[in-house]
Amino acid sequence: MKNKAILEGLLFVVGEDGLSLEQIMDVLDITLENAKELIKELKVDYENAERGLRIDFLGNKFKLTTKYEHREYYQKLLLNPETNTLSQAALETLAIIAYNEPITRVQVDTIRGVGSKDIIRKLIAKGFIKENGRSDLPGRPILYETTSEFLDYFGLATIDDLPDMRDFLEENISDEEEETDLYNSKYVE
Repeated sequence: MKNKAILEGLLFVVGEDGLSLEQIMDVLDITLENAKELIKELKVDYENAERGLRIDFLGNKFKLTTKYEHREYYQKLLLNPETNTLSQAALETLAIIAYNEPITRVQVDTIRGVGSKDIIRKLIAKGFIKENGRSDLPGRPILYETTSEFLDYFGLATIDDLPDMRDFLEENISDEEEETDLYNSKYVE
């Protein structure tokens, strides 16, 4: 029983990355047969109509997913104006994509300094960004760009209507110079 609860937590923690049978065996230190049995038991638990999740086998990994029959409620939530606000991290990610499009997720992560996978997924779900082909970089990562919904949401006619970043950089440079002057004071204690 305990391993089933741990497996459920593990599937939640890894999210859309999922877990392979080998990972389950390794982390729980169990045999292949035991891993298969745990997955099977957890799948049966989720088949209950009272549960909103299920376990799917996608891309050679087991993943927690939502039930398809509840999709209209998920869409309703995403379209609800009260829940359709953007977090600071989402705005930051969206700005990086808008000013650098097309851009890969790894490039966004590098600029932000933190992972952006979940935020990018949410921005795609909200319709603010979309996939725009693949990069020529090794591994051919997906390129992202903003959508017309992004332009509508922010009241822009085209992506060229975004404020010039140099204006922001000049403000930051003058702020830094003022801070430097405070430390180079002519007054001595």
